[in-house]
Amino acid sequence: MLLLLLSGFVVQILSLGVGINYGQIANNLPSPSRVSVLLRSLNINRVKLYDADPNVLTAFSNTNVEFIVGVGIDEVNDPIKAQAWVKQHVQPHLPQTKITCITVGNEVFSGKDTQAMANLLPAMQTVYNALVSLGLNTQVNVTTAHSLTILSNSFPPSSGLFRQDFAEYIHAILNFHSQVKSPFLINAYPFFAYKDNPNEVSLEYVLFQPNQGMTDPVTNLHYDNMFYAQIDAVYSAIKAMGHTDIDVKISETGWPSKGDSNEAGATPENAMIYHSNLLRRIEENQGTPMKPSVPIDIFVFALFNENLKPGPVSERNYGLFYPDGTPVYNIGLRGNLPELVYSSASMIKVYMVGGGVKTKKVEFYK
Repeated sequence: MLLLLLSGFVVQILSLGVGINYGQIANNLPSPSRVSVLLRSLNINRVKLYDADPNVLTAFSNTNVEFIVGVGIDEVNDPIKAQAWVKQHVQPHLPQTKITCITVGNEVFSGKDTQAMANLLPAMQTVYNALVSLGLNTQVNVTTAHSLTILSNSFPPSSGLFRQDFAEYIHAILNFHSQVKSPFLINAYPFFAYKDNPNEVSLEYVLFQPNQGMTDPVTNLHYDNMFYAQIDAVYSAIKAMGHTDIDVKISETGWPSKGDSNEAGATPENAMIYHSNLLRRIEENQGTPMKPSVPIDIFVFALFNENLKPGPVSERNYGLFYPDGTPVYNIGLRGNLPELVYSSASMIKVYMVGGGVKTKKVEFYK
């Protein structure tokens, strides 16, 4: 049996539909079928993948968990490839597994690959056209996720602007979102702002703790946390390009529990405070000061610590859980993955195409 000790507070929050990023850059993660048990027991019903792993999508079949799946630009950069990819990676899983969104690329404008930047929108369009041709566009939308480095200005929030060198690309992408009614996704991390300027940025401001906050001198709107200010800066940048009809959703946000010596604030205590306070705001159905009637839509990063991610120590320590299913810190929940039980009865023979036989373990849970 899956053992859980959950506070009513956290169960209530998770049942609101907060999503989780399920990254797999690791060599010690539990099988997707065990992860399916864990997430459903925690009432997490939205999951974002960085690919379209068929093992994961099959493991969540008939669970009512909604998925965002990812695809690389080069995999869908012409109509034939896009059609083939959708037929192979999306269509076979519907409707048993609820795939509601495809992200093409990830943080493309945070790198230096100008070819990828130029190809991003055409790839998004080919995927959308493939969905239309297969009659899937009403249940699956198409978007991409951006880093906040696409902004040239984010303070005050009312002055948010996109970088001029990306303006032509982003304006065309916004037109696409407006036409097909898909969301603009951003990866928002107040941690980065604090890490880079710990002597200037208030820790209380980034952790949703009591503080004086700031008042936007143009709108006179008051902000008591950086996360809301970042979201509204994106809304302002979109408005500056002539659009007020596009929803901004948070495809990633989180706080690492460990970091290098120069990564200020990366501690289990701060990670616990950030996530607990963020989830409390979500529970209260809050909107940002600029969009008070629009509830904030988030995917927390991430489900597990991923031991093979490159970069600083923090990159491998964003998980809410260790790979064995125990929590990295306490935000009111504790989950253990179902224990695997193998016996002679769980060994089956698999007859291979073209001859040959091998034995395979079948998973059973206590």
